[in-house]
Amino acid sequence: MAALCESFTLCGLGPSGGVGLGGGLLALEPGPEPDHVLLTDRGRTATLFKVSDQKPLGCWSVKHGQILTCPVVCNFETHEYVAVHDDKVLRIWKDKDVNLDKVFKATLSANVYRIHSQPNGGTLVLFKGGGVRTLDVLLEAPQQDIENVISDEVIKWSEAFMEGQQPVLIFATEKDGDFFVYVQKLKENSLRKYKLEQQDLSKLLSFTAYIKNHVITLLCLYSSDSVYKVLIPLRQNTEEEEQILSKSLLLKLSVSGSALKGTSLVVLDKDHIAVLGSLTASGEESKECLTIWNTKFQTLQTSKELPLGTSGQLWCYEEKFFFTHGKVLTVIMYKCETSSLAAAVGKLKDSQTPDVSSFVNWNTLRDEEQMDSFQSQQSVALKSESRMTLRSKKNVVAKVQPETLSVGQLLLNLKDASTSTFEDELKQLMSKAHTPDFQATTGCVVTALVNRCKANPKYYPQNLLLQLVQTQDLSYSLCPDLMAVALEKKDVCLLQTCLHQFPDIPEEITYACLKVFLSISEAHLQRIDVNLESVISDIDVEFNKKGVKTEIVENGFSADMEQDIWDNKTTDKIHLKTDGEFCPVGPQKAALL
Repeated sequence: MAALCESFTLCGLGPSGGVGLGGGLLALEPGPEPDHVLLTDRGRTATLFKVSDQKPLGCWSVKHGQILTCPVVCNFETHEYVAVHDDKVLRIWKDKDVNLDKVFKATLSANVYRIHSQPNGGTLVLFKGGGVRTLDVLLEAPQQDIENVISDEVIKWSEAFMEGQQPVLIFATEKDGDFFVYVQKLKENSLRKYKLEQQDLSKLLSFTAYIKNHVITLLCLYSSDSVYKVLIPLRQNTEEEEQILSKSLLLKLSVSGSALKGTSLVVLDKDHIAVLGSLTASGEESKECLTIWNTKFQTLQTSKELPLGTSGQLWCYEEKFFFTHGKVLTVIMYKCETSSLAAAVGKLKDSQTPDVSSFVNWNTLRDEEQMDSFQSQQSVALKSESRMTLRSKKNVVAKVQPETLSVGQLLLNLKDASTSTFEDELKQLMSKAHTPDFQATTGCVVTALVNRCKANPKYYPQNLLLQLVQTQDLSYSLCPDLMAVALEKKDVCLLQTCLHQFPDIPEEITYACLKVFLSISEAHLQRIDVNLESVISDIDVEFNKKGVKTEIVENGFSADMEQDIWDNKTTDKIHLKTDGEFCPVGPQKAALL
């Protein structure tokens, strides 16, 4: 589970570094050491900070009348700093340099969009026309002609990676509402162009990407409170001039009726992303916050409200978030981890103080997803999306929106309805065909049921709650009060189902379930419909072994006679395990544990 840890202020910001669009920094880049970052403001100055000490190590400015138009980066091979001011004036300097007027200067023939530096891949210069050069090649002839490969398109985002020993540059462009993606391999001198599949009725706000197993995974944040995933294989045989990139829905940024209007996102690991944005709920004022989501389990892991506002920018280095908050640059440390049931019990036995919640999904936990075959990814992740035409997508959107709006109104209207009417309407609502927001709808329905249970202690629709949990569309985060009510009622059937279905149950809740299971008598459990699937093989072995007769007699002891005595007196208390040892609990309690 992910958690936000301590936070601190790295530095104050100037007049141009305030909140809102157009504010903040020009960029934040990694420095020459792991604990260093380079800040470039929206003016003339770049500053090197040591994060742990919260102090600047160096500060450089261009003279008045000039402006830094490209963020400063560190050339990791030479430990020099590289920047561009006034679109095409290149500057290179070292730590000891103070006056940028006296450092290396070269005027280029075209405007620069961004400089990307990789620890083992050199420094790449991306021009606004889409041309790419390594810094070394550019310095050999600064006035060399730079090709224009994107015509009337405008670059919106770019990133560089290493594929083995080869640097790879990816950048996204926009023209008349259409988005295109370019992938440049420098050593092979190959450039591929793709067109991004359109998303109806929503605006593309932000990109991020990572590379693994020769596949680039591009994540796109849309104004529809959604994150989509696009897979781009680096090894292709096709020679199509412009392929269409299909995308699949990775995450819906909504929980318990609230939606996150994201502005930027970053990838933390294979299962977690962070999104900065405004959390909005019906009838409430929106609140800016930093959130961490689990993409595998589709859950909000943690969030932090930011009341002073942000510029909408978010950076992440060395397990630290960097973002503007009011008039300062704030740093928040985080961690993402997975734990087991044994760790949960051990931790809570040592200390009753709640620690960082972690989880493991018992049903779906598997080895890290393989990305070797792009075709298999298409067939699984992109199959339904790629088959949808633009017209059919519009129809889906048109049909879903009224239903989405009617759910909240329906629940509000049913607030004071009779129990029978209340349950009948909810069953009718859940019987409709699955829609893209079916998970959120299910969460709202369960929340409504739980609220009625809390308002009326005599009301407890166990069967209906059990059916909703078994839809596999829920998680603990969507209905956190459900298990609390089940614990209060000691509903072991519902608790067992939740433990099987929910991947994000906090450790303290798991421990509370264990205490309830251990407190219930064997006689009571035998009257309850407990799922014995997990111990069915042990039960079979037990009955098989009861039929085995041994003839061995040692020192006057007969195993047959002793077994008969135990069978007659304590059959209900002693149970045989597969290894022949006695188990102190019955099959029902064993299955629960």
